[in-house]
Amino acid sequence: MKKQTPTQPSVYCYGEVLWDIFPAGSRAGGAPFNVAYNLMRMGIDAQMISRVGNDKLGNDLLSQLTNWNIATQNIQTDSQYATGTVIATIDEHNEAHYDIIEPAAWDFIEFDANHTNKVNAAAAFVFGSLITRGEKSRKTLFELLEIAKFKVFDVNLRPPFYSLPVLKELLFKADLVKMNKAELRLILDFLSKDYHNEDDSIRYIQDTFDIREVLISKGSKGAIYYNGDHHYQTPAVPVAIADTVGSGDAFLAGFLSKRIMNSSPEEIMKQAVALGGFITSKEGACPSYSLKDFESFKDQNELAYNQL
Repeated sequence: MKKQTPTQPSVYCYGEVLWDIFPAGSRAGGAPFNVAYNLMRMGIDAQMISRVGNDKLGNDLLSQLTNWNIATQNIQTDSQYATGTVIATIDEHNEAHYDIIEPAAWDFIEFDANHTNKVNAAAAFVFGSLITRGEKSRKTLFELLEIAKFKVFDVNLRPPFYSLPVLKELLFKADLVKMNKAELRLILDFLSKDYHNEDDSIRYIQDTFDIREVLISKGSKGAIYYNGDHHYQTPAVPVAIADTVGSGDAFLAGFLSKRIMNSSPEEIMKQAVALGGFITSKEGACPSYSLKDFESFKDQNELAYNQL
């Protein structure tokens, strides 16, 4: 009997793919797309479900993805609404600020029955909160959440594009939730829960929404991962900051690249903070790099890892 080759785990990322328009030029972006891009760089089969306009920006975006060897067959084309754009500015602290134009094609992602088996078989299904601003894409998301096996909620709050009822629904659906410290405090405020300490807050989220895994990114203070009753604190890798655009998305991609391979929690977190740091040292959320480039960066920071 012929020996079968194991199927490579795949990850499906659902949501906005768009152009981030910076003063220095335009870059392909969108939080779920940034996750997919960095997963691909880690050697993971990452697929993007989204929608672009039937316009030059949409064609340019699809061409860019093709050049990056990212599959586009799950990206729909909209004949009415334009490809998404975001006007991005960077402040004196290297923090990004965004004006997210609406409506956009990605607000109208349609449910496709062809996605059913693919999403069901995927090792992870990644989604955020921004995609719920449009009724059509929100409805499609909830249909896909009924199909996905391992649902990863990247909170990614962008005011005014979220509401407490929808946010709570998404938290109840999630198997793993990733957020930053500011988003953790915001969610606690929404729930009228006082912040006492990090452990108490995360345990509250776990218990309230029955979420086993919670991942908190804390920038220069590293990150913490709660898996059931266990937690794993990991310091950041010190880097010279180019900008912080997409650093949280890269952090999640690094985490998932090891999590879906059933690596140890320590190895998962090392990969997460390393990739987050690596992208922070580059300009933009999707800089050009190879897996070898990243592994060289990790090797150079081995001393920091040994201190974990």
